[in-house]
Amino acid sequence: MSDNQNEDTGWRGGQNAFGDFAPGMVHFTDKVLFDEVWERTDLSKRDRSLVTIAALTALGKLDQLQFHLAFARRNGVTDAQLKEALLHLAFYSGWPNGMGATTVLKNIIENESEA
Repeated sequence: MSDNQNEDTGWRGGQNAFGDFAPGMVHFTDKVLFDEVWERTDLSKRDRSLVTIAALTALGKLDQLQFHLAFARRNGVTDAQLKEALLHLAFYSGWPNGMGATTVLKNIIENESEA
């Protein structure tokens, strides 16, 4: 287990999304998933991002993919690597899933360049 397992990273994505509406979802998102799982050291955050993107693409979960593609960029995955990963995933997860994920990435990149 990671030495960081019980540390609070200050992650507040669940709190920001749900506030007091769904305290269980807030707890497991912020304290377990991001404060514990994402902080484990056997995989880098970059690798965790790629694994997460692969799973979300394969499942067609475009809402969550929006966040995780941007998060992957912050975790060191380049736009070229993301494009290549999504192309590769399209052959294994289905062309529509790959196309949808690529559209999400395209929108992230284009919206950033317009800002």
